[in-house]
Amino acid sequence: MVDVLIVGAGLAGLVAANSLQETGKSVLVVEKARGVGGRLATWRLGPGRGDYGAQFFTVREPRFQQFVDEWQQAGLVYEWSRGWADGSAVATNQEDGFPRYAIAGGMTAVAKHLAANLTLHNQTRLTQIRLTGDGWEVEVANGRTIQAHALLLAPPVPQSLALLDAGNVPLAAADRAALEKISYAPCLSGMFWVEGNVSLPEPGGLQRPEATLSWLADNQRKGISPEAKILTAHVNPAMSQLWYEAPKNELVGIFLRELRPFLSKTAVVKAHHIHKWRYALPTKLYTEHTLLADSLPPLAFAGDAFNGPRVEGAALSGLAAAKALLNNSA
Repeated sequence: MVDVLIVGAGLAGLVAANSLQETGKSVLVVEKARGVGGRLATWRLGPGRGDYGAQFFTVREPRFQQFVDEWQQAGLVYEWSRGWADGSAVATNQEDGFPRYAIAGGMTAVAKHLAANLTLHNQTRLTQIRLTGDGWEVEVANGRTIQAHALLLAPPVPQSLALLDAGNVPLAAADRAALEKISYAPCLSGMFWVEGNVSLPEPGGLQRPEATLSWLADNQRKGISPEAKILTAHVNPAMSQLWYEAPKNELVGIFLRELRPFLSKTAVVKAHHIHKWRYALPTKLYTEHTLLADSLPPLAFAGDAFNGPRVEGAALSGLAAAKALLNNSA
């Protein structure tokens, strides 16, 4: 039995795991995917790479700034741009003037950095979560079980609730109501290896919330793909919802049609990768950085739907959940 089991190796789960481990707690992180990071996601395409989930992040809170300072010292983080003007990423200090940070080698690199000293089981898909005595037991798809004194759930909230419901965990009515109010929008993400000229404003990114392609970025100009020009494109939430179930070959055609105005006549798309993020953008947030379940053994919820901007909010949520679990088990 471990002191704390953390479900989900996204940023919130990894930050919480490190924070708890530093206090001497035994921590196990389980993740259903092969890698870590959740939407801190980088994919190799042809000779290059691109971020296909989170594209950059900002810093508003001093506690998150401490993380970013450490990552900068480790050579992971660099400033990509400041401010947005006329829907574009610009290199000059305009609008809010907040630095937009990127990760050397892609967003996944910071997740790997955080996971380096953790006990982590990848490709571990859970089927249910149950109460056992004064703690928790989770069942893995292969039939084995893991027991823990405390539990932190960091997947998208609907997935966490499904696991608890499968094990008939009696959440307090107020907690369930609060969690069920949280909602997300999907995102269709495409990556394209392009040979030829691409027209994007400085510094290689374009943000257009109302357009079909609400985000478009050149990962080479961003600084993470020197070997090849890899474009990342995101479809806006409304159209992502509409087209979410479309076959990927149809989605490729939609992306290519929308990309064409940004490509020179001689540009050639050499390869592509399409990914569907079902829970990409929290649209209704919980008002605090974490929710600690009432009248149950220590159970906290965390993630980017808990009161904050997506990357920074996820990190601060992980910290808050770790603190809540420590205080609850004291």
